[in-house]
Amino acid sequence: MALPLGAQASAPMVLTQDRPQVNAWETITLKADATQKLSVQDMLGRLNEFEAPAQRGGSLGVHKAAMWLHIPIIAPTALRTAWMVDIGYSSLQAEIYLASGGQVLQQVRTGGPDQTQLATRTPAMAFDLQAGQPYDLLIRVQATGPLILPITVGEMPYQMHQALREQMLQGLLNGLALCLLVYSIFQWAMQREHLFGFYALVVLGSAGFSMQFFGIGDQFFWPGNLWMSRHAGVVAGLIALTGSFLFLGAALAHNPRSRYARAMRAGAAITAMVCVAVALGWLSIAIAIAFMSLVGPLPSLISVPAAIARVRQKDPIGATLLVAWIAYGAAAALMVCLVQGWVPANFWTMHSFQFGATIDMLLFLRVIGLRASALRQQAQEALRERDIMHHLAHSDPLTGLTNRRGLQHALRAALSSCAPNKLVAVYLMDLDGFKPINDIHGHDVGDDLLVAVAHRLQANVRHQTDVVARLGGDEFIIMACNLGTADDAEELGRSLLRAFDVPFVLSHLRLQVGLTIGYALAPLDGDDPQALIRMADAAMYAGKEGGKHSIRRNPGNLVLSS
Repeated sequence: MALPLGAQASAPMVLTQDRPQVNAWETITLKADATQKLSVQDMLGRLNEFEAPAQRGGSLGVHKAAMWLHIPIIAPTALRTAWMVDIGYSSLQAEIYLASGGQVLQQVRTGGPDQTQLATRTPAMAFDLQAGQPYDLLIRVQATGPLILPITVGEMPYQMHQALREQMLQGLLNGLALCLLVYSIFQWAMQREHLFGFYALVVLGSAGFSMQFFGIGDQFFWPGNLWMSRHAGVVAGLIALTGSFLFLGAALAHNPRSRYARAMRAGAAITAMVCVAVALGWLSIAIAIAFMSLVGPLPSLISVPAAIARVRQKDPIGATLLVAWIAYGAAAALMVCLVQGWVPANFWTMHSFQFGATIDMLLFLRVIGLRASALRQQAQEALRERDIMHHLAHSDPLTGLTNRRGLQHALRAALSSCAPNKLVAVYLMDLDGFKPINDIHGHDVGDDLLVAVAHRLQANVRHQTDVVARLGGDEFIIMACNLGTADDAEELGRSLLRAFDVPFVLSHLRLQVGLTIGYALAPLDGDDPQALIRMADAAMYAGKEGGKHSIRRNPGNLVLSS
């Protein structure tokens, strides 16, 4: 901001109990110190050279020179309590002097190696005034960034009350950021989902920037650390910018090798290198601020086409990001206006970026939730497809029974736990009289009959332990587990034969078919799946030759007719 030419006298600020807080910009005049070497005594001798600001909004923009501010004050009557001058912005070096009659009565230095004040959120100094005596408040400010100076003079209790309200607000917003940071780190560690890690970078950077901007870091986390005071805000902003590139690239890119994804990763890499260079002192803070001003909007601007494409696909991620960018963009634009001195420094302009960043973080968290939901749906769909493929591979398409492959898997599992008192029976059966029915009434009736046979077999086995399968044609096989004795296996076979004494009713047809069953027992007859099936098959064919509608354990055993 260019300073106006020509000095202008300023009436003193009158302090009374009727106004517990006064905006100091009502009476402030300015003088630049390009040499950065002038002392308070020099300035007390040049009060007539101070000039009125072009605007009294509380923001002077970016200046390399040190700036001196003069506030003449007077208390016509005795004040009931001490008063305080407060500069509501922490990212600067400030010296505050109270003088009268050309003599310095009090002084405070903050934000530098010779700081004389205990760590506070913002530069401030308390003072007592004599009634009717004029005083001069001189404030020297210097910063690597913008000179944002919301200066107030007020009664100490009132100022302290306002400071406590601000502390509560910062505690709330930074506490929320801390919870989001811990949550995202925990989820990243548990799920190994990169999006949570990128989100953690965004939250860490945004919270770190706000802590430095509002003085929470200097007050509580790194009091007296000059390097952190000067670098923490810029480094945190670069971390947030790096996280934004990575987060948006991961959230919106369908293909990690796409041009968009590569551009976002490149932006993150360049920003990370700038961050490291600033931290190591290879780049000045001024260059870093210029880089952030130019590159800051790029993650959103580059991602707009991808987000719009998501909106057209009715993907809520795109709409959520657009809302987040509108909120963040409005907050960032207001912050730029504040930095340049185009808008006054008040509660809403000072907190606009913090509020916008908080909304942005919460909407980004919603993006993570939407992405997690989409991935979960994809996983469920993949599981359904896998189950369908597994069912098709292991089931008979006509009857829905288990097929040969499915039976072999079940049989191997059952044989692994069989014992002399936990027998596994393999019944292989063939329909008696099916071929003539199929030839006379056609394949459709034959297929319906096979389905009815499958249902009857399932109805006559134990559903918890037994498996009914179709091998093909009119051959079926049943695996029964946990049979106590060989007699139990024989009785189960007899019950199957009896179940086929009743004819099948298909529409207007009454059809009669019987069963010939051969079976083998594990571990009595062996424990190899294929060998057991072969023994059951041999027993069944022996039964066919012996008269059908019978059950036989193996070719060497007696035939048991129903």
